Amino acid sequence: MTPTLIMVINIAAIVVMLVCLATVYKLRANIPGGVVGKQWGYLTSLVTLFTLGYFVTPFFTMLPAQIINLVVALIFLFGAVYVLITVRLIYRIIEEMTS
Repeated sequence: MTPTLIMVINIAAIVVMLVCLATVYKLRANIPGGVVGKQWGYLTSLVTLFTLGYFVTPFFTMLPAQIINLVVALIFLFGAVYVLITVRLIYRIIEEMTS
């Protein structure tokens, strides 16, 4: 891949994450407290963390291989946590709607 294409993809990913971050914070005011609100707080934190991480991706070529491997491993870990929280949040919303 050419460096220009990689940079375009990185910029596109950053823009998408900024939109997600803005949406998460905008919806935050409409989320009730309790369990759902707590889960939403976790999601907000993870989206913020991912957005910050996306800003680092254009500089990956300047990092040593071990740091890149660590960052990728952390992305996988936090991505898995994000999916777990999202699934649990959806489960709790469905539970509330059906009871």
